[in-house]
Amino acid sequence: MMDFSQILPALPGLSQGMAVTLKLLVGGVAGGVLLGILLALARLSGNKLLAGFATAYVYYFRSIPLLLVISWFYLAVPLLINWLTGSLEPVGAFTSCLTAFVMFEAAFFAEIVRAGIQSIPKGQAAAAYALGMRYHQVMALVVLPQALRKMMPLLLQQSIILFQDTSLVYAVGLMDFLNTARSKGDIVGLPHEFLIFAGLVYFVISFGASRLVKRLQQGLAV
Repeated sequence: MMDFSQILPALPGLSQGMAVTLKLLVGGVAGGVLLGILLALARLSGNKLLAGFATAYVYYFRSIPLLLVISWFYLAVPLLINWLTGSLEPVGAFTSCLTAFVMFEAAFFAEIVRAGIQSIPKGQAAAAYALGMRYHQVMALVVLPQALRKMMPLLLQQSIILFQDTSLVYAVGLMDFLNTARSKGDIVGLPHEFLIFAGLVYFVISFGASRLVKRLQQGLAV
């Protein structure tokens, strides 16, 4: 028979794991969106070298497993940071995983941003150029604000996927929510109960966020 009586006493520890998960989520989304915008603009630029690099970046990271990227950056980021700074201080698993999420998710956010920019009629940009605006002004003041309305549901949906993917940090021993639940369950001898509880938490958050995204998409529909 299932025994969930030990979950309530373990909630403080589980909340610490959830805090790590949410930090990875927020940092991954913020960094991924910013880098994704740069990649999208690079792909749409007239510079063939810049566009080629951005295209290769997007296709590369969209074609390999996230777990492999996490493992790579867990091994490579500490060496790179220590080489750049000359410091011998150890770099934590959190920094390595966050870097991996930013670099990986940027490829997906870039495609969302690129599609959003291309969905704006070219006449909008042409009119802005006719008024004497420069490229960065056209993008920042005319194109991106309109594209954001169309991109927002997809950006949020990709963020939900990232929330679920943060559980992959178990591979490098980072104590996120899932890894904390697994550890607590092993300690008290109730691994199945704690994993079931963790699954329910992921389901409730992901399902609730998906419903909100759907309502937002209906509200933003023109």
